Amino acid sequence: MSKQPQEVKLFGKWGFQGLQIQDPGLKRYVSFKPIYIPHSMGRHEHHRFHKSEVNIVERFVNNMMRPGKHAGKKVRVMNTLQNAFEIIQLRTGNNPVEVLIKAVENSAPCEDTTRISYGGVAYHMAVDISPQRRVDVALRLLSEGSRKTTFGSKRPLEECIVEELILAANNDVKSYAVSKRYEMERVAMANR
Repeated sequence: MSKQPQEVKLFGKWGFQGLQIQDPGLKRYVSFKPIYIPHSMGRHEHHRFHKSEVNIVERFVNNMMRPGKHAGKKVRVMNTLQNAFEIIQLRTGNNPVEVLIKAVENSAPCEDTTRISYGGVAYHMAVDISPQRRVDVALRLLSEGSRKTTFGSKRPLEECIVEELILAANNDVKSYAVSKRYEMERVAMANR
């Protein structure tokens, strides 16, 4: 009697098999490497571009630990995210990791502006964003939107994360991240 190898599931509940990303530019930069707990102890930080090999859930958790109430409290943020994922599964019936991936895909901007100065006069110019930065900006916008909606309201952070991820996964403009993406792209289009 040989034992079947057990599938690695996030928090022992959600698997990573069958997940895929539709945007071909982001495929190499969004990792679904199976993990039990989103905590790799920062093994990636001394190598260039190795953050693209860190699981997308861990990168989202790391972005949620920005200055404020949850700064540096990774266990608290992981517990909050686990509760949020359970709510997402109840509301949508889908794998919450898949919802997160779809939200990142829909909130990743393609264009931005940069300042260029000629002879003391500064101009804004539209530029394409690299895939690595697209994922970074998308994760930052999703976590920023979750934190901003909970600020000054009585709703817990879990509900705000759930709302932001579901709206962004559905490409809804009510999502903070998706609206910021469209705003960035609109400003870039005006500066072409």
